[in-house]
Amino acid sequence: MLFKAKVLEGIASGAVTVAFRRWTRPTVRAGGTLRTAVGVLAIDSVETLPLEAISNTDIRAAGYASRAALERDLRPEGSLYRIAFHVAGEDPREKLRENDTLDAAETAALEGQLARLDRTKPWTRAVLSLIAERDGHTATEMAERLGVEKLVLKRKIRQLKDLGLTESLAAGYRLSPRGRAFLDGNRQGT
Repeated sequence: MLFKAKVLEGIASGAVTVAFRRWTRPTVRAGGTLRTAVGVLAIDSVETLPLEAISNTDIRAAGYASRAALERDLRPEGSLYRIAFHVAGEDPREKLRENDTLDAAETAALEGQLARLDRTKPWTRAVLSLIAERDGHTATEMAERLGVEKLVLKRKIRQLKDLGLTESLAAGYRLSPRGRAFLDGNRQGT
């Protein structure tokens, strides 16, 4: 579930606590969480409802000035869902990726996690090396060089991001301080 920048600002301030989406099936569930640029959201409820049942209070709580503005942003197909949420805290990956002092145990743990990701076909080192070449390398550029589909590559990069090794830029990716320390440590044989 993606949010526009203005809505993310409202979520961060506490003004936006509801979202509406049309889906063939929900992509979040009550009791789950969702990582966003402004922190982790706790999903309080996910329920279907008819369009005409959306209250003016909910329209404002979703960050819209009017029903017409909300309707313009909805997909034409799928069931309409009301998703209620609250900010549960910071994204734990933020602190993780800032950790640039990896001890032997942390390095070994990362090696193990990367080995599991490489289980069917090695890819993690190649992607980390491409991202290390320069900040802002885009998924399109890297996918062409690696001979893989862009969407497949983006999913793979998200796995590296979950380990705190990469971070997204407005356009492209870069290694996090943790990712840089991991690669530098491997080059030095630690």
